[in-house]
Amino acid sequence: MAIISSVLSWIIKQRLHQIELFMKFPNEVQQDLLKKLIITSRYTEFGRRYDFSSISSSREFRARIPLQDYESLKPYILRLKAGEQHLLWPSDVRWFAKSSGTTNDKSKYIPVSTEALEECHYKGGKDLLCLYFHNNPETQLFNGKLLSLGGSHQINSLSNDSFYGDLSAILIQNLPFWIQLFRTPDRSIALMNEWEEKIERMARATMNENVTNIAGVPSWTLVLLKRILELSGKHDLTEVWPNLELFVHGAVSFTPYRDQFRKLIPSPDMHYLETYNASEGFFGIQDQLNSDEMLLMLDYGIYYEFLPFSEWDKEQPQTLSLDQVKLHENYAIIITTNAGLWRYKIGDTIEFTSLNPYRIRITGRTAHFINAFGEELIIDNAEKAIREACLASGAVIRDYTAAPVYFNEERSGAHEWLIEFETQPADLQDFTVLLDEALKKQNSDYEAKRYKDKILRLPIIRSIPSRTFYNWMKKREKLGGQHKVPRLANHRHYVEEILNNEWSKT
Repeated sequence: MAIISSVLSWIIKQRLHQIELFMKFPNEVQQDLLKKLIITSRYTEFGRRYDFSSISSSREFRARIPLQDYESLKPYILRLKAGEQHLLWPSDVRWFAKSSGTTNDKSKYIPVSTEALEECHYKGGKDLLCLYFHNNPETQLFNGKLLSLGGSHQINSLSNDSFYGDLSAILIQNLPFWIQLFRTPDRSIALMNEWEEKIERMARATMNENVTNIAGVPSWTLVLLKRILELSGKHDLTEVWPNLELFVHGAVSFTPYRDQFRKLIPSPDMHYLETYNASEGFFGIQDQLNSDEMLLMLDYGIYYEFLPFSEWDKEQPQTLSLDQVKLHENYAIIITTNAGLWRYKIGDTIEFTSLNPYRIRITGRTAHFINAFGEELIIDNAEKAIREACLASGAVIRDYTAAPVYFNEERSGAHEWLIEFETQPADLQDFTVLLDEALKKQNSDYEAKRYKDKILRLPIIRSIPSRTFYNWMKKREKLGGQHKVPRLANHRHYVEEILNNEWSKT
């Protein structure tokens, strides 16, 4: 294993000069990539519809092809699932990443081409290791196992030759054989459908392995780690896996979970590395120590555009190219990919923290915000404010969701927060005030609407019982994988559903 580790580490490090190349020439790399995507797809049905053969510039590309979302591409995707090919992308598409649904559908099915697997998702995984090795040359990562907490997959009933499942499961299913030597548990467990049985089997299968690194969504990883501690009878994870050194996380903000992980893994040598890896593509990797900024990966077969907040609701919104963005502005990401997603709105929002090189931080979702009173509260504001309130009060939050409380004849509006605490604050009212003050610091629009309680009054915070969110997600068939508790909503559907049912007692 030591020889394999040495060879792999040498190979991985060879990628560094290519990363440095797109960091030095970002716009040139992106323009060349767009030309390649257009030329490659010019004879697909989508390419013929928009006459890709005559597109000669990124400006013409943006002018000719309207922005797309899942609903506009859905007719193509349904045909792909049924076995038709060469609709959005020239090579055969046989895998579909099952993702959170839309207004009209319980789930979305994102096409995953061979090129997307090899040149984007797997390349992102290798680059993650490359950057980690570069920053931690003494790492012993390959002397043990990777514990990956993924989803499940099953055969698509619409075609005998196409498959769907969580992206993580698709990746596990298609991993090269040599990677299988370094991961745990066995695929028969990793790809199980029944989530609670899967957690139990994973805990028992991995607790006696030499796990050096973990990858997964923070919320569901915590469930697994706590079960391992229960089964092992150990005080913390350093007693279970003394060589554990890295947790690779993504999908949700790590801020609410950081303190819980540090309690479970009280090691000064433990590293946490954030990635931006979605069903639609692998976009960013934390490339610096002691920073949660992520390097935007520009040579993964993805061409980027960015939609300013002011353009979100316009009928003909104008996007920006990479060389037009500004620091600390809120942008929705638009992607064109080597799986046939053309000018596709993925629903995520980011801000640029650096323009040389291009580094980003995820700020939220275009659908997950509260703007009932003009306050424009986004997830990034909420996460930072919660972190500040928890530090000041000693509280630890497991999960939360928030929604507006609308005006009535007697009272101004408010935000109602349902919070499941890991550690309760000594005084919930004091915590409410701390959170309110922190939100004012993070968001000037929120602060303005809170002036003398004219529009917004003090938040309403409800401490809900342990496992409430777990049981709610279970009832909604949203356990595990990439499913996430919705943090903010501009409506009261989630809050009312939770409050009107005794989820914690099921």
